[in-house]
Amino acid sequence: MKLIIYSDGGARGNPGPAATGVVVKNEKGENISAFGEYLGEQTNNYAEYMALISGLKKAQELKADEVECLVDSKLVCEQLKGNWKVKEPTLQKLFVQAYNLAAGFKKANYKHILRHKNKEADAEVNKVLDKQ
Repeated sequence: MKLIIYSDGGARGNPGPAATGVVVKNEKGENISAFGEYLGEQTNNYAEYMALISGLKKAQELKADEVECLVDSKLVCEQLKGNWKVKEPTLQKLFVQAYNLAAGFKKANYKHILRHKNKEADAEVNKVLDKQ
């Protein structure tokens, strides 16, 4: 089963109060799961990685064997594709975590999408941050 993961992370201030937003859809475009998580004081890049990691974990729980990860963070996308180096030590750890989770699927693709195409995941981030 293939699942599509829309993930977004945000921090109000950088660093600042941060949260994740994840929307998981099936191949028909139907929502399977939508959620977010408060991360405390973090950077935007940290939140972006944590959102993807949360999405990959959810896809694993749902027994997906293939995932398409749609992220609006060019940094996360290019690093996981192997096109950009991961220099920041905290992000290196998150990269390894995401990479290892993705290795558990038969196929994992990463695609950078523009922010306006990631509104549902962004709404999950803001829902969490607005509660804080």
